[in-house]
Amino acid sequence: MWHRMVSDLMTTSVVKVHRDTGFKEIAKLLAEHDITAVPVVDDDEHTIGVVSEADLLRKEAALLDPADLLPVLRPKPADRAKAEATTAEGLMNSPAVTARPQWSAVEAAQVMERHHVKRLPVVDEADRPIGVISRADLLRVFLRGDSAIREDISGDVLLRTLGITPGAITVRVVDGRVSLKGTVERKSLIPVVVRLCQGVDGVVDVSADLRHRVDDTSTAPDPGTSRRAGLAT
Repeated sequence: MWHRMVSDLMTTSVVKVHRDTGFKEIAKLLAEHDITAVPVVDDDEHTIGVVSEADLLRKEAALLDPADLLPVLRPKPADRAKAEATTAEGLMNSPAVTARPQWSAVEAAQVMERHHVKRLPVVDEADRPIGVISRADLLRVFLRGDSAIREDISGDVLLRTLGITPGAITVRVVDGRVSLKGTVERKSLIPVVVRLCQGVDGVVDVSADLRHRVDDTSTAPDPGTSRRAGLAT
């Protein structure tokens, strides 16, 4: 398996709150469990939003400076409403940005990057939380051993996917950096080999010293092919 799934990496113990959970209770849960966000669920346990530490900090940021030395902030109406909220329902971001257990680590990382979040609740088909995936969880893919990475490349990528026989390409992996050396049948295969190897979990970098037997990327006709075609007619 080239990409480990969210279900392989996520934490299965979920700390969650309900609509009416109070501000201080949420702050206490974040501190006790050393987490940065919690999913908010309705009475049927469906995920309806997420409250993060950033949402809680809006209230503190909105307070007046006792010494009157800092400029008065003028938040947007939406931020002002959150700063005045006292329960999860008013504090949460909704709809929740979530992940699915069958996603790859790459898919989860892309969603985190797109939405600028550090954690994603993992939900089932009914949108009930079954786990949490964090940035730290995703980084665990880079802790894979070099031998496991080499096995994935030699077996899954080269042999089973591309049909390249063992020994045609030597695979060396040191600290997640992959070196490929050998010969492939067609020149067009070289970028495919490199791209697929880059997609294996735990790979940091790929360098390739690959030769080819046939240049199938040239637009000029292959003289050998023309002669063989002439003999066949």
